[in-house]
Parts: sequence; structure tokens; C-alpha cells
Amino acid sequence: MIISCNNCNKKFNINPSLIPEEGRDLQCGSCNHVWFFKLEAEKSKPLTLNNELKNKEAELNIAENNSEKEVEEIKKTPVKKNEHKIKKDIFKEKPQKTNLKKETKSNKFFSYLVVFIISFVALIILLDTLKKPLINVFPGIEIILFSLFETLKDIKLFIIDLT
Repeated sequence: MIISCNNCNKKFNINPSLIPEEGRDLQCGSCNHVWFFKLEAEKSKPLTLNNELKNKEAELNIAENNSEKEVEEIKKTPVKKNEHKIKKDIFKEKPQKTNLKKETKSNKFFSYLVVFIISFVALIILLDTLKKPLINVFPGIEIILFSLFETLKDIKLFIIDLT
């Protein structure tokens, strides 16, 4: 059972078997507020809607889906009490204007670039680790590995000189 503090509105999940029929005092773990809680009172309490929250959510939906002029016109129109009909135009979906395609392409490029660099570094480390066994199996690869490692040293020195 979920119980909320009367003071700070923090919600707590409490086992209903811990609360006797005559009720008991509860203390909020967040603000230390103490109040008396009775199961029957909670069950007989009528449900209420928070109209203020509902209105704010509706305004946000209207603002997201319409231009500023349309939003102002909608706000100016009087709303009858208990009116449940909503104009279809308010929630009509409009195409979203986003630049996600450009960002996605550039993000993919950098992702692939990072994966390529990490894979290349891992290959170099693996070749360096297994240099002697590879030379024993493939004697002609010694010159290629030596040239590769010398090239990498030159690239390292070049990068250091740039900074």
C-alpha cells in the first residue's frame, strides 16, 4: 500500500498488515513529520483529480503541437465547466522539425572512428605481444613488423611535435 506524507507529499510503500484496525502514528522518513493513519479513513477517502496539473499538461501538449498564434487563440477561447470535448486541431500531429539525421550521421562517423582506432591499437598490441612466435612461424614477417613499429614511432614523434 502506498501512503504519502501530509507535509512533504513523499510516497512510501507500507505493508498494510503493519497498521492495526484502530490506526497508528506514522513518521515520514524524509521530513520527520508525524501523523495518525487509519486504514478505513484511507479506503473511504474519495479520489480527487488535480485539475491544475491536468490543465498544465494540456497546455504543454497544445504548445508542443501548435504555433504560438494558435496557442494564444486556444487560451483566449472560453472553456465551459465540465466540457470534455477537445478540438481535433489541438492534438493534430504536425511534422517535427529536427536535425536528427545530421547528428546521427556525424555521431555514427565518430563512433566508427573510435571503434577503428581502438581496434587498430589492439591489433598493434597483439602483434607486439606475439612478435617472436609470429617470426618463428613466418620468417619473412620480421621486416614488415619492424617497419610497422618504426612507422608508429615516427607518427608518435610527429604528434608530440604538433603539441
